[in-house]
Amino acid sequence: MNSIAPYPTVIETLSHAQRERLMFIEFRLYFLGDARRQDLIQRFGVAPAVATRDFAQYRDIFPHNISFNNKAKCYVIGDTFSPAFNHAPERVLTALSKGFGDGITGDSGALLTCELPIMLNQPAMATLAPITRAIYQQKIVSIHYTSHSSGQSARELAPFALVNDGLRWHVRAFDRKSKEFRDFVFTRVVRSELIQDSQVQPQELPSADIQWNRIVELDLVPHPNQEHPEIIEKDYGMINGVVHLKLRAAVAGYVLRQWIVDCSSGHTQQGKEYRLWLRNHLALYGVSSAMFAPGYEFPEV
Repeated sequence: MNSIAPYPTVIETLSHAQRERLMFIEFRLYFLGDARRQDLIQRFGVAPAVATRDFAQYRDIFPHNISFNNKAKCYVIGDTFSPAFNHAPERVLTALSKGFGDGITGDSGALLTCELPIMLNQPAMATLAPITRAIYQQKIVSIHYTSHSSGQSARELAPFALVNDGLRWHVRAFDRKSKEFRDFVFTRVVRSELIQDSQVQPQELPSADIQWNRIVELDLVPHPNQEHPEIIEKDYGMINGVVHLKLRAAVAGYVLRQWIVDCSSGHTQQGKEYRLWLRNHLALYGVSSAMFAPGYEFPEV
């Protein structure tokens, strides 16, 4: 069902704190089926009287969404519930699987039983923090970095974005040593230090990163070797048998690797794990991250 028309106008009149609390009430109703005053008190640290007013306000504005169950002594989802707030899927799934991350501990616990993949490559906070400060303050960071080709070396970076390729965290930055924009894996950073009086030069700004600013359009289709393409179409929400992606050239190869997409021209990759094929493989021409795309064949020069 769609939201009732007056909802957006009413929501806009609420303060930010009120919207957060009412949205939380709706989250509980929508995805767990019930909500209690104690849930609101624990989540936001408000007084019982405030929690009572919040439930009364939600019930007054959205009466069809909420009912009170006298037997269970809690509020439950209404029979004609229609969400008034926008609940982004990624945020919902994160909250259900990891909790809301409130407080100093940053861990309020999962709301449902969930099994998540283990991240084997966790960056050290002592090396991460100076780099994130450099991004936020638009400054230079000095690092000692270990690479396969040159071992450990000192570098100065102008970082501007964090990148998660599905396996590990990178930082996208201009490297003053190679004079190129590159990805640097956090776990390979031995130490980092923010250079306080530093200044990012025009050629080091994100606007100068061609691969970062280039957008490639990719068409993913069920792999021809799959016996039931209609199932794959449903799994990936395809429209007319295609998933159309728009990705930065700098990260396209990572995404294709994470999704295990066969990027060969003749869909030659074998194995049931290849459920998708990149139909327009020529779109990867000149894409630096294409080296990570499974089966991609670089044109002969």
